Amino acid sequence: MRKLLILTACMFAAVGLARAQTFDRARVFRSADHTLEKAEHRPGVVVRLDTGEARWADDAAAPGSDAPPRTLVVVEPRDTPPAPMPPNATLPGDGAFTGMSFKPIFENDKVRVIRARMEVGAREAFHTHAADTVVVHLSGGEIEDTANGKTVVNKWKPGDIEYEALGSSHSARNVGGPVDVVLVALK
Repeated sequence: MRKLLILTACMFAAVGLARAQTFDRARVFRSADHTLEKAEHRPGVVVRLDTGEARWADDAAAPGSDAPPRTLVVVEPRDTPPAPMPPNATLPGDGAFTGMSFKPIFENDKVRVIRARMEVGAREAFHTHAADTVVVHLSGGEIEDTANGKTVVNKWKPGDIEYEALGSSHSARNVGGPVDVVLVALK
């Protein structure tokens, strides 16, 4: 399932379709491909791809000081309650990671937003996600991902979106340059 979600996110990013990416518990829009015009004007997280800054907005799609030409990603949480947390699941930044750093940006009753960096050769031990998490790639990079007994190398570009579903399990290793992301963990 994780592979399918990653593939879907990459397909939308690669062809620049003017559509939102819809996941179980969030919709994601990008200003660079004009999907922001289709946003539902709901509360959400606004991420600037050029700086990695993130903020909460009551109308995340409203024009403001972040208006294009800057490239933005907007994550609008859906009103869908989460599934029960799996046993031994970890929140972003709480697992066994080597060569990674996590810096909280903000938290409210809907989301927990974190800036993360995965250095060259960094590793995430096998872990299970305790929250549905939208990963906004700021820098791009190459990450070897092992899930369900299969290993693939995902090649990310700035602005690519990844969805890590609650209960999904994997390990990862950075096989390229440093990777910078903003993690939007849904509550």
